[in-house]
Parts: sequence; structure tokens; C-alpha cells
Amino acid sequence: MPDTHAVSAERQAYYDAIATQDLAPLWERMKGLVANSPRPKSVPAHWRYGAIRPHLMKAGEMLTTEEAERRVLIIENPGLPGQSRITGSMYAGAQLLMPGERARAHRHTACALRFILEGDGAYTAVDGERTNMKPGDFVITPSWTWHDHGNDGAAPVVWLDGLDIAIVNMFDASFSEEYAEEVFPPTRPVNDSEIRYGGAMMPEQTGAAGAASPLLNYRWERARETLDAMLRNGPVDACHGVKLHYTNPRTGGPVMPTINASLQLLPKGFRSTSYRSTDGTVFCVGEGSGHSVVGGTRIDWGHNDLFVVPSWMPVEHEASEDAVLFSFSDRAAQEKLGIWRQRRGNA
Repeated sequence: MPDTHAVSAERQAYYDAIATQDLAPLWERMKGLVANSPRPKSVPAHWRYGAIRPHLMKAGEMLTTEEAERRVLIIENPGLPGQSRITGSMYAGAQLLMPGERARAHRHTACALRFILEGDGAYTAVDGERTNMKPGDFVITPSWTWHDHGNDGAAPVVWLDGLDIAIVNMFDASFSEEYAEEVFPPTRPVNDSEIRYGGAMMPEQTGAAGAASPLLNYRWERARETLDAMLRNGPVDACHGVKLHYTNPRTGGPVMPTINASLQLLPKGFRSTSYRSTDGTVFCVGEGSGHSVVGGTRIDWGHNDLFVVPSWMPVEHEASEDAVLFSFSDRAAQEKLGIWRQRRGNA
């Protein structure tokens, strides 16, 4: 019989030898490289807005926007400590702007989104166009666009940030730049993109379609009315309730090339069937309350809370009152690469 110990020792000597040449045996690493199904390091997690807000307000007392540039608390998945990620590919943070404050103009490779949580009177300006923001509004900042923020109101304004930083960094393609002045000069009237692209009609001369939507602000009121009308008209999807995807009006595709964003209505008493997909998803509660079961973990959520459903982990939602969930993920990137997959029900 062969001496298995001798064979093992021989192989180890071989592995040690090729390692000196920066080589490694695929047959020893295959299972770690090519999994039978997704194995996300992110875990189901829940952040109560009532717990986040006091810490954010304390930050507002301690430091100015000049000191911080962006006064943000990173929302970090406990399965990814120290990595500034809420899912494997997405960054999220809660940003505060106090009355009278400005956040200076800069730009970066990463695409960004804002979902407004509280406060009225703030704005975001993107490449010289200002859009006023209210709770529930969904605002985008496409890649490499100059953007600054300001709060002309009398109360603090808080929004959820979402960025594809991890995707950009994976490609080693991150750049950033500060504008020479605090504010990028106005180049278009306030809310101009809403006039041009927000009414399900297109101007005669729109130019070539870009990678991101030309519409900067998707208003809560309009989306909420549409959800109600769709609920009345039916049908209600067994997995999602009534769900809308924010889209690029020029292409009908996602608002930005790497990020998909959605809004869904779960009517009171609705209990969804199981659903899973390969895009780890961040949910923010725009309205109402209920709970979700994520891979066996129950999460009871309320207004402005956040929770995460990791990749390929089954989720079921139940609404204790009419509830609206905003969500974002890397589905847009996965679909372009042809790797996105979903499964409805328990099959």
C-alpha cells in the first residue's frame, strides 16, 4: 500500500516550492473560489433610526461641516467590521446638515444616492442644478458630478446616503476631487431636470443617453400616489406587495449603472411569500411599521429604520399597518454582467 503520509509530505513540499514562485494549486482552492451558492459575509442587521439620531445630533454639536466635509455616521454591517460596507458591495451612511450649513462641492468616481429621512429646506446641487429635498424624496448624484449641499431651513435635515464605493474600489478605479470654491456655480434653474424629465414625457432635444438618469430628484408624493393607485387597481405581488423601480426616463433602465433603487407598498396585514435574490439589499422604512424574517432572523421595523437582507438569503415581510419600503442594491450591475438571479417562494 502507498504511504499516504509520504505522499502528503511530498505534496506539501511541492506546494512550498511553488509558493516561492507566487504560484498556488487550484485543486486545493477550488471550493473557496467557486461556491455552489452565494456565501455572503454580510449578515441580517437592523438599525433603529431612534438610536442613530441622537448620535448624529451629538456629532452636529461637536464638529462643523468644515471640519468633517460630510458629517456622516457610517452604517456598517456587523459581518463586515471595519470595512465601511452595509452589504458586500454597498456603502451606507446617515448624513446630517444643520440649519444654515453648507457642505462644500466635491466629486468622486462612486455613484451616490440620497433618501431623505427628515427635515425640509435643504437642497443638493449637481453640476450646477439645485434640487430642493423633502422627506421621502430620492435624489441621485451620478459618477464624477460636482455636488454640494445646503440647508436653508430652520430644522436639521437628515438623509440616507448609498454609494457603490466597494465596487469602484474593487476595480481600483477610485478618484475624488474638491472644487476650488465651496459652491459649484449655478448652470441651470432650480429643479430644471424635473421639468424636463419628470412627467413621463421627453423633450424634443435630449442629447445622447448617458449612463445615469438625467432626473435628479424622484419625488415621494408622486411615487406614493402611484403606489396607492396600483394597490387599488391590483394585482398585489405575493413577494413584493406593490413595487416600483426608479428608472432612467431616457432608457427605462436603472437610475445609475451600478445601483438599482425601488419603492414598495405593503398594505396593512399583507404577508409576503419567501423571496431571495443575489443582490444584497438595503431597506429603509419610508412609512409605517411591520416586521421581516431574514434567513430565520426576525426584524421588527418602524419609520426610518434600516435593515439588510444579504445575498441569496430568504426574506418574508409582514405589515402591521400600511408600510412603504425604500430599497437599493447592486442589482443594476449584476444584471449588466448577466449574473443576477432570483427565486420566488420556497422552491
